[in-house]
Amino acid sequence: MTHHSLDEIETLTKKALLAYGASPFAASEVARAVRVAEGFGNKICGLYYVESYCLQLETGRVKGTAVPTVSTPRPAAVYVDAGFGFAQPAFSHGLIPALDAARQYGTATLAVGHAHTCTSLGYFTEQIAAAGCIGIGFTNASPIVAAPGGKQRVIGTNPIAFSVPDGQGGLAMQFDQSTTAVALGKITMAKALGQEIPLGWALDVHGEPTTDPDAALQGSLVSMGGHKGWGFGLMAEILAAGMTGSVLSRNVRPLKAPSGPPHDLGQFYIIIDPSAAPEFDSRVAALAQAASVDEGARMPGQFRHVQEQVEVVDAVWARLIELAEGPS
Repeated sequence: MTHHSLDEIETLTKKALLAYGASPFAASEVARAVRVAEGFGNKICGLYYVESYCLQLETGRVKGTAVPTVSTPRPAAVYVDAGFGFAQPAFSHGLIPALDAARQYGTATLAVGHAHTCTSLGYFTEQIAAAGCIGIGFTNASPIVAAPGGKQRVIGTNPIAFSVPDGQGGLAMQFDQSTTAVALGKITMAKALGQEIPLGWALDVHGEPTTDPDAALQGSLVSMGGHKGWGFGLMAEILAAGMTGSVLSRNVRPLKAPSGPPHDLGQFYIIIDPSAAPEFDSRVAALAQAASVDEGARMPGQFRHVQEQVEVVDAVWARLIELAEGPS
């Protein structure tokens, strides 16, 4: 492994996306998201995805030149049609009007429809919190989760993210988690590395627990907390698909498949302006203090910090250089 700066990662990622047909704005927004993921050590949502982005740009599975369109079907409801393009530029188009609506009405929603996978959902809710509002996000994914007691895949890992401002321009709390026991990317990475997975993560096609990542990918993932996580996954599915006009998880091809129909996924955000609650900041601060009294204890995301230099597997970096040179 070698170390690379976040500037290098962002620059080379943008160059690769441009080489495969993304517009300058889309390439910049996606490259920035890759940079942030790598800076926080979120390898699954960082460079791990760049090759698939490029190959899908080449085949047209993601529309690199799509121009998102913004509408307001109701005063506090902002809708962005991503046009089968990347989620990051679509979100950027809708964020300012959604924040304006939240500040005017107290609460607003931002629905992003017909989009490519957004990878790290917390990347988006954190931007809402950075603007001083509470951000709650939901999205769906390709089908990999069966109902408790079942075998048929119905929904995806369907992440939920929650970001809270600290009143001083930072984050008081943030979590970004799949509604399954583990993110799908950890299964695919284990398979690529020839490693087993822990029991409790997945079931094989017969509904039996497995430590084989390949068997897990043929079977289904387990919802976190059993039927409780299943309920949260269904909630995310209803909001991400039902409120955006995007497809249900069961109709999505594997997210990293080079070709096929567009992802057509949805993201749904609830934006709350806490400024009308005069004790909000003090209550959050008191809670954060109480949560961090014991050594090693904390609020989720409370002590995150960005690493300016990150380790990258040599083969991954070599492939990124190849992609930056464009299709062969």
